[in-house]
Amino acid sequence: MTDESPGYEGRRRDGVLRVDRPGTEWLSSGPAGGRVRADCAYNVSVPDGWTRTDLETYVDERLERAGFAEPIGGQPGTVSERPPSLLTGVDIADARGARCGSVTAYATAGISNPAALPMAPTGGSLPSSVSDAATGEGISSDCPGSGTVNVIVGTTRALGDGALANLLAVAAEAKAATLLSITGVPGTTTDAVVAGHDPAGRPAAFTGSATPVGAATRACVREAIRASLEAHYEGCDATVPASVEDAEYGVSTDVRADVFLPDRC
Repeated sequence: MTDESPGYEGRRRDGVLRVDRPGTEWLSSGPAGGRVRADCAYNVSVPDGWTRTDLETYVDERLERAGFAEPIGGQPGTVSERPPSLLTGVDIADARGARCGSVTAYATAGISNPAALPMAPTGGSLPSSVSDAATGEGISSDCPGSGTVNVIVGTTRALGDGALANLLAVAAEAKAATLLSITGVPGTTTDAVVAGHDPAGRPAAFTGSATPVGAATRACVREAIRASLEAHYEGCDATVPASVEDAEYGVSTDVRADVFLPDRC
């Protein structure tokens, strides 16, 4: 159920998901991320064997091909900054949305490149570089696109700087909890989250798990990820890997950190 105008309408076309709400302020952990004011956010599916590194150019090409060069459902010409854009190896046909209260969330989820965090690490060393095996680049499987869990979440409430940053953290926490329950890992090596709010909306001072915005975000992220995972693995030979060893790509953080007591002053 919703207690406000739902906003954040999602549209899929030619491998691109566009999430619209005019005048939204977004905070993104994805490529070229950070805080921007834009009328929309994107999630773009990349093909198997994708190796492009000119990400902004590639995204522009995909948006033009999909006919998303102009705002849809908003006020033309009101975009003031480049919209946040995420990239995924999951087919956009598998994207799912969920709404609760003032919050809407969209997710794409595939687990070909799990990132495990064992609580009893065997010890080891930090990776020396980012490899294809870690990033999931060059993925090939029986399902079109198989890696990355991306989440775009937005509230119609107006948030302060700290509350927006915390909304992104709450969404990431909900993603990890949902994936741990279903797959045994908290995420993949390429996950990203975009969180948005309406600066003109009714103010909400906090977004923690006990607040209406935080609780709604947790529920939306959980349901959207579960539904996307089900859609992604339904009707194909691939399954959620039982472990990092069983996955096509993936990492396990077995290195141990040194624990110390902070100095007294």
